[in-house]
Amino acid sequence: MPDTIESTTSSEEVSLTERAARRIAELLAQDAHKGAMLRIAVRGGGCSGFQYDFTFDDEKTADDRMIARDGAIVVIDDTSWELLRGSRLDYIEELIGARFEITNPNAASTCGCGTSFSIG
Repeated sequence: MPDTIESTTSSEEVSLTERAARRIAELLAQDAHKGAMLRIAVRGGGCSGFQYDFTFDDEKTADDRMIARDGAIVVIDDTSWELLRGSRLDYIEELIGARFEITNPNAASTCGCGTSFSIG
């Protein structure tokens, strides 16, 4: 599997929408995040068993997969990748606020706020 994966519609990959890529690129361009990448991880916890974790990281490890699109750089560790396989990351702006949203085909159920999920 290649080190850098362009956003794709393959059911085996994790993809970024244009909105998500644009917002990530904006965040990474800020002085506080110059040279960093957005790291997405799946951690145990939340009200459904697993939760998504978004952080900035300036280092890529040997078990990371990288997605690049339109100036956005996202890294995901192999373990999280398996739980996110086929997912799409989007950026949603609504009157009540803005957020990153993951559509995960591996999730059997999600909590009401959409930040945690369970595997069936």
